[in-house]
Amino acid sequence: MMINRNIKDITELRAEIARLRVLKYEQERYIGDQLNLLEDKFQAPLDFFDRITSFFSAAKDNTAFAGTGFHSDWVTNSLKVGLPFIFNKIFFRKAGIIKKSLLLLASQQAAGLLNKDRITDFIAKLSSWIKPAKKKKKKATDYGIPPDSEAY
Repeated sequence: MMINRNIKDITELRAEIARLRVLKYEQERYIGDQLNLLEDKFQAPLDFFDRITSFFSAAKDNTAFAGTGFHSDWVTNSLKVGLPFIFNKIFFRKAGIIKKSLLLLASQQAAGLLNKDRITDFIAKLSSWIKPAKKKKKKATDYGIPPDSEAY
């Protein structure tokens, strides 16, 4: 895209340089705008995918549970989705909107209290209660005769 211009003096050269700078600026701005539009088109599906994957990931520095000592993990997140579904679709089908909303709040709180560690601790306690530890036999303690108690 080479255009030959007949430049006769320094003022025409300066005008041509200024025109080319303006043209360069306009082209850079147009390409930048097109790039931003393209990024926006690809960013929306990526944001959706990030939201879905972040739901299943364990958040180590979750600020919602920072003061309570509870940590959200995949068990907690799946219970937060599963409990309302199970309660509303299976157990309370004909309940009204108020009952369902109260049940939703209660199940969210209950799911927030449960995490993977609490469930494994409960299973360990339950299994130790069902199958008690082996009892050790007591050894008969032989004190014997103290060495200083004999007469010589």
